[in-house]
Amino acid sequence: MDLFDKCQSFQDAKMLQQAGVYPFFRALEGAAGPRVVAEGRELVMAGSNNYLGLTQHPRVREAAIKALEKYGTGCTGSRFLNGNLDLHEQLEAELAKFLQREAVLVYATGFLANLGSISCLVGRKDIIFSDRDNHASIVEGQSAAIGETIKYKHNDMQELERLLREYEHVPGKLIVFDGVFSMTGRIVNLPEIVRLAKAYGARTYCDCAHALGVLGPNGRGTPHHFGLNEDVDLMMGTFSKSFASLGGFVTGNKDVIHYIKHKSRSFMFSASLPPASAATVLECVRVVQEEPDLVDRLWDNARYMMAGFEELGFDTMGTQTPIIPILIGDDLKAFMFTKRLYELGVFATPVVSPAVPKGYALIRTSYMSTHEKKDLQFVLDVFAQVGREFGIIRQQ
Repeated sequence: MDLFDKCQSFQDAKMLQQAGVYPFFRALEGAAGPRVVAEGRELVMAGSNNYLGLTQHPRVREAAIKALEKYGTGCTGSRFLNGNLDLHEQLEAELAKFLQREAVLVYATGFLANLGSISCLVGRKDIIFSDRDNHASIVEGQSAAIGETIKYKHNDMQELERLLREYEHVPGKLIVFDGVFSMTGRIVNLPEIVRLAKAYGARTYCDCAHALGVLGPNGRGTPHHFGLNEDVDLMMGTFSKSFASLGGFVTGNKDVIHYIKHKSRSFMFSASLPPASAATVLECVRVVQEEPDLVDRLWDNARYMMAGFEELGFDTMGTQTPIIPILIGDDLKAFMFTKRLYELGVFATPVVSPAVPKGYALIRTSYMSTHEKKDLQFVLDVFAQVGREFGIIRQQ
């Protein structure tokens, strides 16, 4: 069989396109905010990770412009060689202070942070214990690591303890988990993970991609949310969500970060974060500390939407955050539901198998601190109409 035969036979996306329900790669024609423009139409955005709405904050935009004027558009190399700016080091220092950690290492993307950090830490005789609902970037980091990965059921602490007990004799153990699970909006059971890690001599790695800017004081993340910052060995995060740009980081003990800095291939062999991106994130770190009402407004909007969806009769799958999934069930129905939302003025995204188990297709909605109540109510009204059309909720 020729290498490209599988490309010719891949018809899944083409069938959806032909049916007129393909929901991906919808081009936006302007800024990312609570309202967006696509195909010349304005829609309410209910599927963005721009939780704090900082992509349009005047101070953040101005910081990016000034960095562009001073440093140009890119660094043209790895930070190991010619791509290390004083701006990168300043960002790492201020981010470490904000997160109350010894050291931070900034990567060009969050995906690279997980890929490089996990893979370089886990040796041949070590074991990773990984939540089955962990993000794909964690999965890639595990695949690149030469040690073994053992998965446990989502947030199932009994199974995790059983596995830790079974492999208690292995010295090198790393428990890896999302701080907020990106599809369901659920928060990890961090207190129990910390207890088990201490009991069985394991280290912990918390991916706070969807928790940074959302959980904890000033949005410092899941460890701070539970008051367990000093009990979590490594925390990872991204800048492509609450911090309005691109990039990622890992933070923890200075010796561990120093090791990752000199061993992580995805850090060593990737060009560094562009200057405007670094300046954007640096200003976001300052803004969230000076404007704590951003996080408060986010949670006010999240609670409004949770209550609204539940009152309408939708299944929100136990969400605990501004990520609010709407259970649809059938994959094709989720695509058709999304199309109908789009026609009525709501931009949201479907999640189908294999990203979720078969029969658990959902519409992933997420909200921002900059959403106005009239926009949120519009989303609820549209969902109510479409939900009744599709028989997801009862007719009133």
